[in-house]
This record gives sequence, C-alpha cells and structure tokens, in this order.
Amino acid sequence: MKLSLLLPPKYDERKWTLARQIGVNYVITKAMPELSGREAPYNFAALKAIQSEFVEAGFELFGLEGDQFDMAPIKLGLAVCDELIEKYKQMIRNMGQLGIKLLCYNFMAVTGWYRSKTDVQERGGALTSEFNLKAMENDLIPEELRISEEKLWENLFYFLDAVMPVAEECGVKMALHPDDPPISPFRGVGRILISPEAYEKVLERYPGPSNGIAFCQATFKTMNVDLKAVSEKWIKEDKIFFIHLRDIAGDVNCFHETFIDNGPTPMAEMIRHYRDCGFDGILRSDHAPAMYGETHQTFQGGISAGYDMLGHIFAVGYIKGICEAAGIKLE
Repeated sequence: MKLSLLLPPKYDERKWTLARQIGVNYVITKAMPELSGREAPYNFAALKAIQSEFVEAGFELFGLEGDQFDMAPIKLGLAVCDELIEKYKQMIRNMGQLGIKLLCYNFMAVTGWYRSKTDVQERGGALTSEFNLKAMENDLIPEELRISEEKLWENLFYFLDAVMPVAEECGVKMALHPDDPPISPFRGVGRILISPEAYEKVLERYPGPSNGIAFCQATFKTMNVDLKAVSEKWIKEDKIFFIHLRDIAGDVNCFHETFIDNGPTPMAEMIRHYRDCGFDGILRSDHAPAMYGETHQTFQGGISAGYDMLGHIFAVGYIKGICEAAGIKLE
C-alpha cells in the first residue's frame, strides 16, 4: 500500500516539511487556482510546475482530488458545460503526460461535503466537525439552484461519456467519491451517489479500467452497509482505486468526526481486511481533528475543515503502526 496526505498545491513550509518528516512520500493535492496561485490544471505548464515543486521537496504527486476548477456548470448541466468538459479532458491528458495516475472526483451539486458545525470538542478538547440534519432543516438552497436526482444522473452520464474514454487512453484512474453526507435531497438538492447500488449503476455502465471508486470508509459507513462485504467485492473486481481512512460516531442523520483511534470502527481490522482482499493501492488519513494550537478551518474555499496537521501526524503514525504490526508493506 502507498501512504499519502492531501497537501496544498502551493508551497507551505510547515505542512510540507512535517509531511516529509513523518515519512510521507506520496501527495494528493487540489490544484484549483484559488489554492495554487496558478491556472487550473488544464493548463499544462501550471500542473507541471506544481508537480515539479513537490518533486523538489521529495514527494511524488500521485493524484488530484476534488473540483480542480468550477464544476458547477457540468454538474448542473448549464450552457457552458461542454466548454468546461473539454477543459476537463485536457486536464486528464496533462495528467497522463506527466504520469499523475489518480483523479479523485465527486458529483455533489451546489454543496460539496458538508458539516453543520466545525467546533465540536473531541478527546482532550480537540476540535472536530459534526453533521446534524435536524439543525439544517431550514437551511435550503434557493429554488433556482436546485436539481433533481434524475437530472443529476443524466448530467453524470453525459460527463462520463465524454471524459472516461480520454482517461482510459491516458492511463488515468478516475475514483468517484461518495456524496457526504449520503442524503437526498440535501438542502433541497438531489444527491445520487448515496448507496452501493448507485455505484454499481456507474460501474455497470463504464466497466473499463479507468472507472473506479474512492472508498471513503466513514461515508460508506453512514450508508449503513457492511463495510467488509462491500469493499471486498470491489477490491476483488479491482475497482477501489483510493481509500480514505477516518471514523465517525453516530449515524447519517447526526454524527461527528473522531480521532482515527477513538471511533467505533475497528481500524486495525479494516486495514488488515483491505490487505487480505488484495488492495495494494493508495490511501490517506481523512478529516482529522484540530489539536492544541490549531484553528479549525471553515468550509469557505478549497481545503477546508479537517486538514490541519497535528491530527494527521497522529493518524499517519497510527496507520503506520497498524501496518507494521500486521506485516503490511507501506510505501
């Protein structure tokens, strides 16, 4: 397995240095202009420059994650979507040319992954995020920005019909992230990637080698599914390209993020399970609590709540310890 962290695309002395010091070799980044200070990665020179800076710092840029530019017109099926799909295809070509192997994307419209609070106290007063559906009952998106599940499916298939052949041609694996939280409608907006059955629908339509899954363990847990059974099937079909490791306490209607060792999911057991099923791909810690001296970020902008460093340093050490004890080779 390969251990990675999500790091900002613009040099951050503290985060980049700490990541190297704890032995992380592989980086996932979000290369949107607001974070990189460069053009979006459909510009070859911009993406190459980001990659070169990571290489100079001792990392391999393994993949991109999230919306790398404004994807709303594609998800909502607006008039300019074809123009943006062409840019997305060029981004994939650039990734293939540069040897960047993974593209983790989502199809959450209007609102991305979301929590109702970001200042809930976890162990020792560490700050973490919480989702409470009841607290958001009246927090609705304006009617003119809403979209139905049926239309979202149509837009997803239109998008994938265009980009998946390019990904296959360029050797880039597209890992589809689930909707977080997996509730539909959410704030009045339809969501579609909220169950294993939804994923089967996408896998059946696009059976090629570039179509796969970002297995965000805690998001699938909120779907109230058997994590082992679902992941075993997809790993054996070579369809899980990326694993996000975090834990939550609660259910889909009300939950909060926990430290990786302080939730109800047997993390060591799950990591051994992934190995035993044959997974040898890339994984990363996800949504860590903010620890002493850190300020939990909000959901404004690119890399948001859950990506301060101290919680991830703890998580990386915990993952490494599990893997060493289990005899799992971790690059």
